[in-house]
Amino acid sequence: MVFASLCFYGWWNPAYLPLILGSVLFNYIIGISLSRPGEHRKTKPNTLLIIGVASNVFLLGYFKYADFFISNINSALTTKFPLLDIGLPLGISFFTFTQIAYLVDSYRGNAKEYDFLNYALFVTFFPHLLAGPIIHHKEMMPQFSNYRNKSVRYANISNGLFFFSIGLFKKVIIADPLGVWATNGFDHMQALSLIEAWATSLSYTFQLYYDFSAYTDMAIGGALFFNIKLPINFNSPYRATNIQDFWRRWHITLSRFLRDYVYIPLGGNRKGEFLTGANLMATFVIGGIWHGAGWTFIFWGFLHGVAIVIHRIWRQFDFELNQVIAWILTFNFVNLGWIFFRAREWKDAIKVIKGMFGFEGVVLPHKIESLLGGLSFQGVRFGDPLVAIGATNMIYIQLAVALGIALMFKSASQCSLKLRTSYIGMMFSAVIFFAALTYMGGASEFLYFNF
Repeated sequence: MVFASLCFYGWWNPAYLPLILGSVLFNYIIGISLSRPGEHRKTKPNTLLIIGVASNVFLLGYFKYADFFISNINSALTTKFPLLDIGLPLGISFFTFTQIAYLVDSYRGNAKEYDFLNYALFVTFFPHLLAGPIIHHKEMMPQFSNYRNKSVRYANISNGLFFFSIGLFKKVIIADPLGVWATNGFDHMQALSLIEAWATSLSYTFQLYYDFSAYTDMAIGGALFFNIKLPINFNSPYRATNIQDFWRRWHITLSRFLRDYVYIPLGGNRKGEFLTGANLMATFVIGGIWHGAGWTFIFWGFLHGVAIVIHRIWRQFDFELNQVIAWILTFNFVNLGWIFFRAREWKDAIKVIKGMFGFEGVVLPHKIESLLGGLSFQGVRFGDPLVAIGATNMIYIQLAVALGIALMFKSASQCSLKLRTSYIGMMFSAVIFFAALTYMGGASEFLYFNF
């Protein structure tokens, strides 16, 4: 399985195989040293942990942030240091975080692994390797060593096919078409009118969710073929009625990592309200930096940190908003935040936001000019309101369907509990699987491969 996973990883670019193998070997050695009894350890555990974590952060920083720091130094000091133009190895953020968690767990006495092959499988297991979920040693190794998991179990294969089919359908049928409109709006246009801007932002909001949750579903399905259960990573996040609820539902394993290995070590909520707020802000800014080398990512993390702090203060007043109003506020805040997450430059984010608030004009369809023609005196124009992003009226249906599924349908994990090996479940899996195959076109990268 380790060999197969490394072949899977090396298929993209064999040049990065030594990198992941070196990372695995280094962390395995540090982990063994941390797990040894005190009398057999030559270096203090604190020092070992600092060396291990710092080395992982340095590796990630070199590949992911070196050019970002160089460009900012050049901008601030008017220097001309050349950029390194380093390619980002697939999955480096995920296998780095996985191994940092392992080192900390080893330091705390919650993880011990003396078999290199077992550790290599824990890190490289192909379903989660490229884009998560972020896993823990203690939740995976008992499954790999379980004798029952080394035989064929048809119930798991059936359930795995269900998850995989759901993920493929979400990726090909829902996420990819929406990605076309989002790319046109963010990357190809100089200005967006009101409807174009909202269509652009909502297209990305739903593309990101269906794309990343699709990968997670396919990873869970792929792991189930081998009787391995990966942790659930999404739980209908766009149903959230406050920002804290959103982060309990969105990228659950990342939220868990940031809580256990950043927020709590910083002090959590144990040192008063002010420091709790500071710890929350620091945690979310670090989460923003982890996603990408850019000020827009940092600002996205900052926005969510501010929202979490405000929510924490709001709860102290013991005042409950109407659930519909609370959902509208939460969803629109998340949608606004994704604009900075997606934008390549500040100007792209500002362009979309200006359009959403009508600063670049309002264009309404020709069909309603006879009814609302009087608005032309207010600066409203009539024409094709979607021409800039190259969309048709079908986008309204696509967005409505994406919202409806996100709000009204159960998650794949909840559906699988009922369907499993039933004839209805098998037929459903077959239909959506072949529907996705029918619509598959050219190459389409999963969005979280970029992070």
